[in-house]
Amino acid sequence: MKFLITGGAGFIGSNYLHYVVNKYPKDSFVCLDALTYAGNYNNIKSLVSKDNFKFVKGNICDESLVDSLFKKEKFDVVINFAAESHVDNSIKNPGIFIETNIQGTRVLLDVARKYGIKRYHQVSTDEVYGDLPLDRKDLLFTEDTPLHTSSPYSSSKAGADLLVMAYHRTYGLPATISRCSNNYGPYQFPEKLIPVVISKALNNESIPVYGKGENVRDWIHVKDHNIGVDLIVRNGKNGEVYNLGGHSERTNLEVVRIILNQMNKPESLITYVTDRPGHDLRYAIDSSKVEKELNWDRTYTFEEGIKETVDWYLNNQEWIDDIKSGCYKDSYQN
Repeated sequence: MKFLITGGAGFIGSNYLHYVVNKYPKDSFVCLDALTYAGNYNNIKSLVSKDNFKFVKGNICDESLVDSLFKKEKFDVVINFAAESHVDNSIKNPGIFIETNIQGTRVLLDVARKYGIKRYHQVSTDEVYGDLPLDRKDLLFTEDTPLHTSSPYSSSKAGADLLVMAYHRTYGLPATISRCSNNYGPYQFPEKLIPVVISKALNNESIPVYGKGENVRDWIHVKDHNIGVDLIVRNGKNGEVYNLGGHSERTNLEVVRIILNQMNKPESLITYVTDRPGHDLRYAIDSSKVEKELNWDRTYTFEEGIKETVDWYLNNQEWIDDIKSGCYKDSYQN
């Protein structure tokens, strides 16, 4: 089969490509990425020598480019990882989130329908469900939880999800959606919590924590998430949503302290800052559907995964330095 992987130079997409390009040598994978600020060609450069991998620089909002790519490559499957995903940025500039996450998804859906693909998969987020109270540990997000967004980012992802389901129902487009909890692992752009903490701790810089650090997130290792995506794409039922959670709830403050302890850095680096507007309190996912139907399970505990992740960043400080200096933007040459 031939796969189009959009956003494949980003954090989750690049990890997905490293997983599948090596696992399925008889399948071929085309990565389409605009290489905006969070897209890093260095993340996938080592795959270019593989016979079953190709990189194309381009934006999913460019309908003529997407159409010509589909016409040329004759894709069987589309997996859409491409998205603007940083909540803080969406609060400052909602427009680009609407453009990429909703309009870009619409372009992919229309072209996928035109060329009759076998499966379209949308990679979404648990943030479309809103949040849960801190004092109700019994409550979890299921696939039937109503969408109740808090930020322009989550609203744009929810809008994209609704479009996908509408195209499935109205046009019969074979489509699935996965909604995951917070990912962590290698190649995560240093604007998210875990790489920010590691990067700042390395330089003994102040580490900002929103509010009192009490907000709770469910953490999933990016490889476990991508194993789930692969299972859904190959074996999931059309028209279905699948939740992928880590069963690893931690407060933001707990995560920061775990990282500092592993790095032998003092907690005095922690600085509490004004909370984010509309900051969701707690995310927690019920993954029982995908566990029962597709036999998916996690291979990492949070303790194992975070140790491996911190070690990766410590062993790849040049990768972080290239991002800080901006050199990574020059890693792709036409």
